[in-house]
Amino acid sequence: MEPLEANLRSVQRRIAAAARRAGRDPAQITLVAVTKTQPPEVIRRAYELGLRCFGENRVEEAEDKVEHLPSDIAWHMIGHIQSRKAKRVAALFQFVHSLDSVKLARRLDRACSGRPDPLPVLLECNVSGEESKYGFAADRWQSDADQLKALLAAVEEIIALPHLRVQGLMTMAPIVADPEEARPVFIRLRTLRDELAAIFPDVEWQHLSMGMTDDFEVAVEEGATLVRIGRAIFAPDLPAWRKG
Repeated sequence: MEPLEANLRSVQRRIAAAARRAGRDPAQITLVAVTKTQPPEVIRRAYELGLRCFGENRVEEAEDKVEHLPSDIAWHMIGHIQSRKAKRVAALFQFVHSLDSVKLARRLDRACSGRPDPLPVLLECNVSGEESKYGFAADRWQSDADQLKALLAAVEEIIALPHLRVQGLMTMAPIVADPEEARPVFIRLRTLRDELAAIFPDVEWQHLSMGMTDDFEVAVEEGATLVRIGRAIFAPDLPAWRKG
């Protein structure tokens, strides 16, 4: 079996096993293959192996790939978006994970005005409190009334935009040596999602985008519906413990 297929099947088995440990149906989890730096021919091979959802971090790199690949691929924008690139994002992507400000939401909404359907988006939330992370401040929402008030005001404005459809939350966990150290971050995002679902019951809070190569199994155990995995799939020289 070629390395790419072996890696992919290993990741799929690990996702399924983590889901079963949590009493979840593995079909509830979507694997988004992160293809930054990967050439179109490698992405096409992953497509031939059954993948349909691919994630890109940069608009420019995605523009160079999309036209060379099958039209039924669902392209997910998972990286930070500069507001001035909103129109290009709206033209390229079927799903945005990294909506991190009201300003960007307004720009995306205007850019999506010509789409036949609203653009599905996730609100990126910084639940770890790391200064290096993008996202709505949400590390103290349970104890800081001002932070919660600001977050709720942003959510209220964004869900009212007609050309966007909020479907959940996304976060980036800290880089840690032990995946278990990321578990509290995933729990905080899930808890926040549940709180927002109670406050805004008319929104489809169905998705939690969390978990990457080093911690996706823990993320699945804590409720992830979208996992963003690149290195575990596309790096043929992974150490044996990462291959599962």
